[in-house]
Amino acid sequence: MGEKQQLLKLWGCVVIVFGFVFSKWVVHSFDFDELFYNKTQAALRESAYVAAPANSLMVGLTLIQGAAGQGAVCLDGTLPGYHFHRGFGSGANSWLIQLEGGGWCNNIRSCVYRKTTRRGSSKYMEKQIAFTGILSNKAEENPDFFNWNRVKVRYCDGASFAGDSENKANGLQFRGQRIWLAAMRELMSKGMRYADRALLSGCSAGGLASILHCDEFRDLMPRSTKVKCLGDAGLFMDSIDVAGGHTLRNFFAGVVSLQGVQQNLPRSCTGRLDPTSCFFPQNLIANIRTPLFILNAAYDTWQLQASLAPKSADPDGKWHGCTMNHEQCSSSQIQFLQGFRNHMLNSLKSFTAYPQTGLFINSCFAHCQTERQDTWFADDSPVIGNKAIALAVGDWYFERSRVKDIDCAYPCDKTCHNLVFR
Repeated sequence: MGEKQQLLKLWGCVVIVFGFVFSKWVVHSFDFDELFYNKTQAALRESAYVAAPANSLMVGLTLIQGAAGQGAVCLDGTLPGYHFHRGFGSGANSWLIQLEGGGWCNNIRSCVYRKTTRRGSSKYMEKQIAFTGILSNKAEENPDFFNWNRVKVRYCDGASFAGDSENKANGLQFRGQRIWLAAMRELMSKGMRYADRALLSGCSAGGLASILHCDEFRDLMPRSTKVKCLGDAGLFMDSIDVAGGHTLRNFFAGVVSLQGVQQNLPRSCTGRLDPTSCFFPQNLIANIRTPLFILNAAYDTWQLQASLAPKSADPDGKWHGCTMNHEQCSSSQIQFLQGFRNHMLNSLKSFTAYPQTGLFINSCFAHCQTERQDTWFADDSPVIGNKAIALAVGDWYFERSRVKDIDCAYPCDKTCHNLVFR
């Protein structure tokens, strides 16, 4: 029996290890980031990360010691945690909270597996992580937020910090909402209650979480604090897959039902739509009161692989090459992806009408662009109108200029760091 078949028998999943390359670099290190299960298989999809520079700031893990008393625990019952680097100088009273991403689990089997990983247990979390991109402490890498108090809240619940239930029979605690609140209380005690400025951000499932919790974050902070939110790669679309089905909707329905998410979704949405619809950001963003910035790739690679053309919707593998490398997409496949981009842009029309909102939709095949230094702020970072993502976000936060940047359609943008999977 081959190795993959052995893993399938042991875990009930297939571990697929992809080598990632960029249009300009070979990636030197990997990070298991997105956990996605469909009806027939489980796949660990690696996020593409460029190796952190040798001189990157390494920040230790802090467990929230009082969390268990609040019922705020990871899937396996262990304590949740965060990484915190204090601000200095002009940023000493400014706070940036980054909610970690890492997919979701939608059924007992996938959640039982997840609790044996760092996405479901602090026992497996790294003791130190590199702070790069929006978390960097160097002005040349992170011009507007380098000296803020910067926090990365670890993700170990499986429902974008939004669930609140349990499954005693299988030893599962779905306590994302409580983890969110425990982390905020902890950070308030560390000085965030005195913040002059604050930005709640997140990537992927963490980007969705930053949208879900945006107004809650505003309400936790003093009225005098300048509070805004940033969702990076969190605009998951309720789109039709290549077989005409609803892969992601069906998946999200399991997440919402299993983990008790409904009670924590925005009432402005659940009063008019079903709970699963209210887990999709496109149905939330127009009603968020707090200033929100949406950063997303128009051809998000995670959504392409796991939502639009997963194996369950493409059993013959006609889309396999395209999902691995955009240059292998046929003209009809590109046309389908242009339709996805149009769907995304149409969902943003009401959102962009508000003067306080910000937008950066680049026509790249990418996923998560704030935490990677090469896409956040570097000499050859992706740009729209000659402005890199870091500068666009900074201009929006500090209100130096209006930022409503939408790229022309593929293949016009030559600055993308497009992901290619091997």
